[in-house]
Amino acid sequence: MIEHLIPVLIGTLAAATPLIFAGLGELVAEKSGVINLGVEGMMLIGAVAGFGAALHWGLVAGFIAGALAGALAALPFALLTLSLGANQAASGLALTIFGSGLSAFVGQYLVSESLPGLQPWPIPGLSAIPVIGPIFFNQTVVVYLSYAAAIIVTWVLAKTRWGLVLRAVGESPEAAHTIGYPVTAIRYGAVCFGGAMAGIAGAYLSTVYTPLWVQNMTAGRGWIAVALVVFATWKPLRLLLGAYLFGGMTILQLHAQGLGVDLPSQLLSAIPYVATIVVLVLISRDRNLLLLNLPASLGKPFIPGG
Repeated sequence: MIEHLIPVLIGTLAAATPLIFAGLGELVAEKSGVINLGVEGMMLIGAVAGFGAALHWGLVAGFIAGALAGALAALPFALLTLSLGANQAASGLALTIFGSGLSAFVGQYLVSESLPGLQPWPIPGLSAIPVIGPIFFNQTVVVYLSYAAAIIVTWVLAKTRWGLVLRAVGESPEAAHTIGYPVTAIRYGAVCFGGAMAGIAGAYLSTVYTPLWVQNMTAGRGWIAVALVVFATWKPLRLLLGAYLFGGMTILQLHAQGLGVDLPSQLLSAIPYVATIVVLVLISRDRNLLLLNLPASLGKPFIPGG
């Protein structure tokens, strides 16, 4: 039993990694009071930029290019919503549509290319621990970085002055502005950080997880990342667990198809998304929990002197 379960759990962590990066970026943006529904578009832009850069200059360059591309893609959204006061939901949807179209246009020249991918890097000693070792410590370096990212974001938000200021801006931008904090600049930084993390998530998909470029290869993962922030009630470590839940559903449906389960493949492919919706509905029923953790100014524009 265990020997069959271990490969599923190993695949779960790999499948959850792009959701962790994208979700953490969106969580930080939302903590500042900005909801960006353009995560899917930023992931696609990061995926095509990362794949193109990795193809020519190597994997590290691919991740750097993905992060930069994601951050640059977030800038027009930030300009529209933070400087011009445009509706955040509509601007985010426009960013997703733009990212899908731009990545498809640029990626048409990369369709026939492929990359060697990235081999797992077992951590000496830890990878030898029975059961846990092969699952958590025999992964690629990027999976280890996702662990670190969740811990760092948790620590920064909870224990540092930067995190306190960011949360203060998300709760009451008027009060933060009154005592001298540059609310707009802080929100710009949070949105660009979210874009960079989404770009890294996209680059991981195209350079490590697949590793090749396919149009619309994110397949809704950007929307799942946005949903996971609500699922996690804006807490990074809960987001980590939610990402593993979705990753596990993804891997289970792939194994079910491989085992020849007598169900339409389309239905099996829909299982992860249905599971996510069900969990979100259950979480949403506890309105007190959501209201307790929801940033008070989320989605509300703030223009100093406006």
